[in-house]
Amino acid sequence: MRRWLPILLLPLATGGCVSTAASIVKAPFQVAGKAIDWTTTSQEESDRNYGRKMRKQEAKEGKARREAAKRCRQDPNDREACQYQGYRAGYGG
Repeated sequence: MRRWLPILLLPLATGGCVSTAASIVKAPFQVAGKAIDWTTTSQEESDRNYGRKMRKQEAKEGKARREAAKRCRQDPNDREACQYQGYRAGYGG
């Protein structure tokens, strides 16, 4: 029995070594995966950014519409103010 004891304990002693070796082998792939995640935009991020952009654009349009209505109330004879044509991105304000 004493001859078999070291052989029986060998898997327990090397278990930690195998686990450490496996994590060392996986490390470069995990780092590469993180780098790819940082440099690419996921569909969820893209959707979130597009939604944010559209909300900002709609807020600008609402502001322009309110300003045009205010100018029209102040001077009803101002045809340009009373004929609001809608917000144009990158045009005016």
